Amino acid sequence: MSTNIPKLSVVITAHNEEARLPSCLSHLAFADEIIVLCDKCTDRTEEIAASAGAKTLVGSWQKEGERRNFALGEATGDWVLEVDADEHVSEELAKEIREVISLSNFGFHGLPVDNYIGNRLVRNGWGSSFGKSSYRGLFRRGIKHWGPQRVHPAVKFDGEEGPSLKYPVRHYVDRNISDMIKRLDSYSTARAADLRDSGEIGSFANNLRRLVSRFIRCYVGRKGYKEGGLGFLIALFAGLFPVISYLKARYEDN
Repeated sequence: MSTNIPKLSVVITAHNEEARLPSCLSHLAFADEIIVLCDKCTDRTEEIAASAGAKTLVGSWQKEGERRNFALGEATGDWVLEVDADEHVSEELAKEIREVISLSNFGFHGLPVDNYIGNRLVRNGWGSSFGKSSYRGLFRRGIKHWGPQRVHPAVKFDGEEGPSLKYPVRHYVDRNISDMIKRLDSYSTARAADLRDSGEIGSFANNLRRLVSRFIRCYVGRKGYKEGGLGFLIALFAGLFPVISYLKARYEDN
């Protein structure tokens, strides 16, 4: 009796990730196909991906949603797993992914995330545009569509969501506090460009209210207080993100 084993594609979009990509790729041997999109890379990202046997896509995209959609369009697997270059898939999660795609009748599944700052696992407080505690990263080819935004693009699925997986993706999100600050600056710059494009940048008063509500949501509701000073910073940066984005859109040149 023949058994049809679903083919799995892993898709990674990367910009100058020569330092982190090798470790990410070393955890993906269970995949049937690996695609690495090299966006405006000036380092050895493309060389590293090619030497690992990945299919490489090279180009320049202004918006995150556009480059992610392009990469997904190149996948040939029955199922697709999206990861970033700073993420690792454990052996336990790899086995679970294979089991799920062989049995699932759903269109997509969520993946829990363990976030690390340096070598410290930080479980609480993430969200509100400054970190993810989970994401819908395992799906059938062709059903996930990213929106046209530069940062945190909207996502649409054509299909029914199944149960989330048990084992987490390991996300090495920041090396230290300086990296957290750099990420806030980068994200808010991209968000400011999206706001200018939309023609609706909002108001200072409304974004100031969002600062307070986001801080409370992350620090209290999502229990960031359990992480000490790092939890405070995560909540603070989550609150500052819309305010700084607005101010950049209002006062900085395009």
